[in-house]
Amino acid sequence: MSDLAHYLRISNLLAGNLDIHSALHSVKSEIDKIIEFDHLDVCLTDTDKTWNTSYEVGLQTSWSASRSLVNKSPVRDILLGRTDYLLTGNALKDPRYIFPDAISAPILHHEFRSRVNVAMKVLGEVVGSLNCSSQKENFYTQRHVEQVRILADILAPYFYALRANEKASKEAIFRAEILAREEGLRLGALSLTDALEAERQRIGMDLHDQTLADLTRIARDIHPGLTEIQHHRLQQQIQNMIQDLRDIIDTSIPSILELFGFHHAIATHMERAVSRESTMQFKVEDLTGGAVDTLPDTIRIAVFRICQEATNNAVLHSGAAHISVLVCHDSNGYLKIRIADDGTFRLSDRKTRRGLAHMKTRAQLIGAQYELRTTNGTQITIKLPQAAKNTEGSAHENIAG
Repeated sequence: MSDLAHYLRISNLLAGNLDIHSALHSVKSEIDKIIEFDHLDVCLTDTDKTWNTSYEVGLQTSWSASRSLVNKSPVRDILLGRTDYLLTGNALKDPRYIFPDAISAPILHHEFRSRVNVAMKVLGEVVGSLNCSSQKENFYTQRHVEQVRILADILAPYFYALRANEKASKEAIFRAEILAREEGLRLGALSLTDALEAERQRIGMDLHDQTLADLTRIARDIHPGLTEIQHHRLQQQIQNMIQDLRDIIDTSIPSILELFGFHHAIATHMERAVSRESTMQFKVEDLTGGAVDTLPDTIRIAVFRICQEATNNAVLHSGAAHISVLVCHDSNGYLKIRIADDGTFRLSDRKTRRGLAHMKTRAQLIGAQYELRTTNGTQITIKLPQAAKNTEGSAHENIAG
């Protein structure tokens, strides 16, 4: 069969492929019948000619593992338009291929001695290069250059179109992911707003049903000639009312967090959440030397609220025997807060589902990573990439996952 017949078959084979890898593999055997090679790759440049991407068949090399800089490519002279082709009988000793900072490790590792490289053009513009390599020395001649040039002319428009389609698809997926995240965050923020409004209503009802009722009763009981017992009873009622008000205020404004810091605030919250009759054990541990307290107020309060919600869920719904809150830095330097219990996860509970959604939304709003695990109890972890500076002597813990 003549070379022309192979060229025609290559054109037919290319027409049925939708991605570069498949297209290159589909025509490999036909190209091999025209020109023998140990390695063949198509190198395509980005629009600004700064980066190039390689697609290869034959011996697999590191060239196709990631993008690389055009000015470090062994075929940079072609990609930058300095020449239409390169031909060498021993690339191992050719300074056009082996130069300082050149990405030429595959040439040396696989001993690609003979090489022929030809520019791939679309409408006169260089878009890449077609590269054939052989481990035999002085294997390619000028005749092979002309054969590779014809192959490059056939492949260039197909691969250029496939690359444009690949780029457009990636951009479309990226835009869709951004829109989905924005929509999820919007819906989460709306849900959180509803929750905050419900919390305001709850506080209002607490003040109306409890504090206001107590004040009304005290006002009614105050009259001239109170006995000592009656006076003592009123004092006790006032003290109880003051404590109730403190509880309501602490729920709405985390004053303990402001006054004593995150570790103390969480420990105090746990003491209040766990009843005196309960046998539930809890532990709050900070291995960072107080990193949470160095965060901006908005972020610190959000972290506190997430911990409040998580510990409340564990106390009220999980039936756990142990609850722990751990603050540490992970191996990447991120600030990690983990709330874990050994209870039963009950997603069927509507309040639990709502609480989990609110925690996730709070984490998103402060740019934190949120993770929920429900094996061997429940574990909620948030990570802050903008972690506070490690204080001297802060400890690091690597936690799986």
